[in-house]
Amino acid sequence: MSKQESVTNAVDSDKAMDIEQVVTDAIQYAKKKGADHVEISARNDKGYSVSARLGDIETLEHHNQRALGVTVYRGKAKGSADSNDIRPSAIEDIIDAALSMASFTAEDEAAGLADVELMAMNYPELDLDRPWELEPDQALKIAMQCEETARADERIVNSEGASVSTIRSQSIYANSHDFLGHYASTRHSISCSVVAADEKGMQRDYWYSVARDADALDAVETIGLKARERTLRRLNARSLSTREVPVLFEPNIARSILGHFFSAINGAALYRDASFLTDALGQNIFPDWLSISENPHIKTALASSPFDAEGVRTQAREIVSDGVLQGYILSSYSARKLNMTTTGNSGGVHNIRLPESEYTQDDLIKQMGSGVLLTELIGNGVNPVTGDYSRGAAGFWVENGEIQYPVQEITIAGNLKEMFQRIAAIGNDVDTCGGIHCGSMLMDQMTVAGSAE
Repeated sequence: MSKQESVTNAVDSDKAMDIEQVVTDAIQYAKKKGADHVEISARNDKGYSVSARLGDIETLEHHNQRALGVTVYRGKAKGSADSNDIRPSAIEDIIDAALSMASFTAEDEAAGLADVELMAMNYPELDLDRPWELEPDQALKIAMQCEETARADERIVNSEGASVSTIRSQSIYANSHDFLGHYASTRHSISCSVVAADEKGMQRDYWYSVARDADALDAVETIGLKARERTLRRLNARSLSTREVPVLFEPNIARSILGHFFSAINGAALYRDASFLTDALGQNIFPDWLSISENPHIKTALASSPFDAEGVRTQAREIVSDGVLQGYILSSYSARKLNMTTTGNSGGVHNIRLPESEYTQDDLIKQMGSGVLLTELIGNGVNPVTGDYSRGAAGFWVENGEIQYPVQEITIAGNLKEMFQRIAAIGNDVDTCGGIHCGSMLMDQMTVAGSAE
């Protein structure tokens, strides 16, 4: 689909043309004022969120947030400025400010727009714009219903509330390569968090669902029920003595392990020599059965994008093949610093996927035998340079392939480079509520430290 067709499909055509004209005029103004190159990005988020607590409305927030950023280049000198005012006169003011900054900035050989031949001059329609025709009073009823379901047990003694959110965003990026990309997207969510108590104390947990299309959200009753069940199962938690055992990460925290991997292969960390995976290209990072792919063009997916934050076309690729690292995560700037080519990842990764699995979480619990099922990570004890990993955690002790009792006040520790190699299996319970789609992750051994004797 052509750029113009995509623009027309993404937003109301009159509004699209208005935005196009404002941005086009701004680029021309910057060039007249002495910029060799210029890029402009703008975003407008509209929507609302409502929360209910203990059967009554707690908050209703309407969102109408605008942000516009301008970057200009004079030779290899760069200046940037931003504003939430998109009137032409205000845009001219921030262009003037950016040009002034560029005149006092040292030249950087890696600075500049992404190469013109990499621009997404034609990009696909990804069906990211799925508005939810929901009035705030209807959203409040949904939140109350969700919380009511979660509280339907006498052991639930308090609530942190349930919330419903719907946001529609319009994003535009343009530069002096004659590229202009513009699309709309939506994001809807329902969440609930409650507190349970028994004679040994209180526990809290939550559940949620996020999607571009409201029809793809989990049922309200399901979210409330899972929030209740996850909270109740944490009652009577114990600590553990320190031991070396297998560890199974639930999907919503398993993706954080992969998040550390992507941080380590991000160009910014690599050219600063601040990564434990520096010079790891072509090396075996994961077991040879594991491959990791990126697919930016999955329709309606949360991390889909037709182009990155620099207008570079996005494309599917295999980042890890049979355990071997095939490529980094690069913007044009970090790519130049490394004498490489951008991977279309300015702004982050898009729809990371692992191999399909036949294993349910119950299968992995049985496979684990004795170990810890982790349901929560606490704190951020990760050294990005060495890969040393230490996090507070909570979950369940598993014995003979069966959950025995909840555990808390434990710490899991290891080294990420070793942890990647110790991934024994991935589950089919894939969590798609983010950019990394991952099921439960079983590691064959980690240090689990606790206060019990």
